[in-house]
Amino acid sequence: MTASAGIEAAMEEPAFPVRCGVFVAVVGPSGAGKDTLIDHARARLGAGDDVVFVRRIITRQADPAAEDHDTLDTDAFEAARRDGCFAVDWQANGLSYALPADIDGVVRAGRVAVANVSRAAVPALRRRYRNVLVVLVTAPAEVLADRLARRGRESRAAVLERLERGRAPALAVDGATVIDNSGAPEEAGRRFLAALRRAVAWSALSDQV
Repeated sequence: MTASAGIEAAMEEPAFPVRCGVFVAVVGPSGAGKDTLIDHARARLGAGDDVVFVRRIITRQADPAAEDHDTLDTDAFEAARRDGCFAVDWQANGLSYALPADIDGVVRAGRVAVANVSRAAVPALRRRYRNVLVVLVTAPAEVLADRLARRGRESRAAVLERLERGRAPALAVDGATVIDNSGAPEEAGRRFLAALRRAVAWSALSDQV
């Protein structure tokens, strides 16, 4: 194929799904420690070019003791959604969540994007990105209940409702890499880093298949 023919073929390819790069979707019930694992990996991988940790956009005020995220009120969130500012968005726990559309460029450049997302958002991510690695972070119900109670954000009834949603069979994800995060955080962190390194290796080959 000549250079011009290659350029024309690339121009004819549909914008989605993005064929290069890898999106790592970190999913699991509330209290499983998804953000803790992401923070662990971010601290150890540093500011390298291969892996990008995505800041979520949430209709919730920032909490210094919780996830570092961008905040929009409900009206601004809906306006941004209509304007195509999000790669994917979803509703959970009475809030709206989204990932910014500029992560398309990160993945299209052959890099690995990592984000904490709802399991219900995985089908939309798989439509948008050809290569999606799902990491399901889990812990026994008693561990989840204890962690959620220690947060102090919700009533006991709300905690129990969260745990019930986390057991919903409809939210199971086929082909996920499962990490039990009920033991030593270093062990779960080691397994998560191994998953990210597999994603980097996959990304390096993604434009050849």
